[in-house]
Amino acid sequence: MADSAAGRRIGRLLNLEPGEIPAVAGGLAMFFLLFTGYFMLRPVRETMGIAGGVENLQWLFTGTFIATLAAMPLFGWLASIASRRRILPWAYGFFVLNLFGFAAALAIRPDDIWTARAFYIWLSVFNLIAISLAWSVLADIFVTAEAKRLFAMIAGGASLGGLTGPILGTLLVVPIGHSGLLALSAVFLTASAVAAMLLYRWRDRHPVDDDAALADDSRKPLGGNPFAGATEVFKSGYLAGIAVFVVLLSSVSTFLYFEQARLVAENFPDPTRQTQIFGLIDTIVQSLSIVTQLFLTGHIARRLGIGVLLVAVPVVIAGGFLWLALSPVFAVLAVVMIARRAGEYALVRPGREMLYTTVGPEEKYKAKNFIDTVVYRGGDAVSGWVKRGLDIVGDPTFAMVVGAGVALVWAGTGFAIGRAEKRRERAVQTRAA
Repeated sequence: MADSAAGRRIGRLLNLEPGEIPAVAGGLAMFFLLFTGYFMLRPVRETMGIAGGVENLQWLFTGTFIATLAAMPLFGWLASIASRRRILPWAYGFFVLNLFGFAAALAIRPDDIWTARAFYIWLSVFNLIAISLAWSVLADIFVTAEAKRLFAMIAGGASLGGLTGPILGTLLVVPIGHSGLLALSAVFLTASAVAAMLLYRWRDRHPVDDDAALADDSRKPLGGNPFAGATEVFKSGYLAGIAVFVVLLSSVSTFLYFEQARLVAENFPDPTRQTQIFGLIDTIVQSLSIVTQLFLTGHIARRLGIGVLLVAVPVVIAGGFLWLALSPVFAVLAVVMIARRAGEYALVRPGREMLYTTVGPEEKYKAKNFIDTVVYRGGDAVSGWVKRGLDIVGDPTFAMVVGAGVALVWAGTGFAIGRAEKRRERAVQTRAA
């Protein structure tokens, strides 16, 4: 009896219901393995970006956007011909082959600047598609009520992977080199795909009344054309609102990213030290994210609504931009950057993904991936050139004031789409009743 009571108390604390432990474990594993593999490589990518010159970062962002545009028809084609439960394994299998190709290239020519630039762009495209696909699987499997309770907790696997990845990268980069890290990352990515397939099997064994056809429907191809993701966004005011939210999010992130690169290059000229700084920031961010995801996010979403998750961080970051305008030093930048990234991982990203639980299968995969990749990287590219222009024609302080304004518009957009989601959720519940 004591064990049962303790289990119920833990369940209440973590918002778990009977039978959900295997699903949460599978989701945690999927994200942990994906993010461990990605974060092993992220500090290396950041160092490669600075190696080409901070003044050239906008070119890498533009190259990333062009590569994303080229990748989208290919992904749209895959999403049209493959069953929903096969989209992620097939896409991850393709990325695994890419990783082994880059591993071979780096083993043959480890100091080639063009290989480094190509890898920077590839990893920037890969991480958005791979992460977006993982969230698509969750939005496909869980209904809205489950998502509010479980998404943040499952996202804790991403934060744990974000902690483990940099540690593994630091420990293993000397004995196995960059090419070895890429090959190991490919192994983690393969295991993440296996975890995603197991999640679908759990849902097959635990159907819910308003989604009982998932087991059959998820085995059918979505159909449509490779560009359906874009057209769905333009046809839906709800999806268009999410797209605007993502553009503003990426703009705020890019402004801070460029400022981070500038201040790190000025204060830490040694590339090894730069990688250590990036790794330290990653460690702090993921530690804060895990605590928030496990104990706060789910309760906030369930009691206060998704809108609160979407608004809180933009308001805080608007204040952070103004702080940077008054005190443009690395210590302040580090605090603001950590707050932005930890808040995004623990609050904004789970809230953003909950928005998709009220849309159809094609929107969950095609439209969502279009927003998460093309729209996001488009925002990156445009805001990268804007930030560079502001730095050239004026004092960096002015760019921070502009960033504060963008963050406030971001908050307003989050409030609007949070209310729209609430209306859609009520409509779904009414139809189910």
